[in-house]
Amino acid sequence: MQIYAIGDIHGHLGLLQGAHALIAADRAAYRNSASPVVHVGDLVDRGPDSAGVINYLMQGQKAGHPWHVLKGNHDRLFLTFLTDPWAHDPGLRPDLGWLHPRLGGPQTLASYGLREPGNRPVEQIHAEARAAVPQAHRDWLTALPTNLMLDAALFVHAGIRPGINLRDQTEDDLLWIRGPFLEDRRDHGALVVHGHTALPDATHYGNRLNIDSSAAYGGPLSAVVIDGRDAWLLTPKGRTPLVPQIP
Repeated sequence: MQIYAIGDIHGHLGLLQGAHALIAADRAAYRNSASPVVHVGDLVDRGPDSAGVINYLMQGQKAGHPWHVLKGNHDRLFLTFLTDPWAHDPGLRPDLGWLHPRLGGPQTLASYGLREPGNRPVEQIHAEARAAVPQAHRDWLTALPTNLMLDAALFVHAGIRPGINLRDQTEDDLLWIRGPFLEDRRDHGALVVHGHTALPDATHYGNRLNIDSSAAYGGPLSAVVIDGRDAWLLTPKGRTPLVPQIP
């Protein structure tokens, strides 16, 4: 099975549409019309149109496209704020909150029409956000899965706790883990395809494939195609092999 995957979107609707255009061209070239597309989470924050990204993905699924969407840590932060603006995600540094400029929450709320969401009392912003964000968006985000196994690939947002069975993995690790996963060179039984840790380019490490190419920070949004443990980056000129970087 060949599987398409798209990295961390972070509110960039134009980049997401461009990634899907690359997939459409690859489908036509390789007659891959039925192959699934997996989005590895972090749909929101930092970019200008998180609301548009969510609506685009919801409508695509509703139209019957074979799209899978996973939950990222930023998606959970958004949902948590809508429920309780004072709740603190255990994966987040104690001195940071979702409305901090580093996190990008204000940009998400601005995409729903809120005025200066980072510069007014939290209680006021929370009440306006509850009114502005459609319940359908909240329900859809809440229902997003945290992992997906397809063929020889395991798709997650951040990674896995090495040596732990998939059914015993915690959501906190699947959405937030870095060091213990990124530094582990062992085979995980499947190619782990993930985002969360921003790099200049999509990078294959043999046991894992990181497809977060820093769209949140002005970089591109990577779209890849995976066949077994082999992967290619989709470009306007076609497929470029992602050769494993094994030390």
